[in-house]
Amino acid sequence: MIFDLDGVLWHGNQPIPGAAAAVSRLIAAGHHVLFATNNSAAPLAEQEAKLASHGVDATGRVISSASAAGSMVQKHDRVYVMGGAGIVEAIEAQGAISVPLTPIDAGPPEVDAVMVGLDLELSYDRMRMAVAAIRNGARFIATNHDPTYPSEHGLLPGGGSIVSGVAAASETTPVYAGKPNQPMADLAIARLGSEGLMIGDRPDSDGEFARRAGYRFALVLSGVTTAAEAATLDPPPDLIAADVITLLASEFGV
Repeated sequence: MIFDLDGVLWHGNQPIPGAAAAVSRLIAAGHHVLFATNNSAAPLAEQEAKLASHGVDATGRVISSASAAGSMVQKHDRVYVMGGAGIVEAIEAQGAISVPLTPIDAGPPEVDAVMVGLDLELSYDRMRMAVAAIRNGARFIATNHDPTYPSEHGLLPGGGSIVSGVAAASETTPVYAGKPNQPMADLAIARLGSEGLMIGDRPDSDGEFARRAGYRFALVLSGVTTAAEAATLDPPPDLIAADVITLLASEFGV
């Protein structure tokens, strides 16, 4: 089975009490577990370390929207990254080259692709270069469409908000890599097989991702979706629970 992270195990740096312990019990019981996140900013080792700090051994168990986006470039491609270290890691793992920001008077950027995700160092210059490169013919790859993500401070702007700005200025529709899109589904199927259960808090990303991969979807109400919203979903989730602790206790006895 596959777990989303934000809104399922934690809100930003604030853990959801008991969630990580329940997942650890599931792993100890021998279940094949992966963690799939649309957080593209952090490298995989950092995301594994965060899970470890909550008591979950996630070594080799994390796939991210950055991983999915990285699978869409080729060796030696020149890529401008408007995002975090997780995206740079993913493209370099493919043998692609991360192109640095250049001054506006250097002319149109000569890159093969622009990859946009959550950019915590967002600036006008970074957006200017991304838009210029896309208008100059570079492929526009977006890590994910999520407009927000849950944190201990409430909902914060997500990578999808930044992607929307670049799309508007470049007048170009991106190809999306992360949940619920096929590149992310392909990563999951390659690791988990053709049958699985996706556990998440977003019907539009986690739920649609499950459908695309051919998996069942369990919606937990500890993130961005309320019980009232869950009741009106079409198609409805296969399972609905208040949180991951309740879900795993009722379905798997852990």
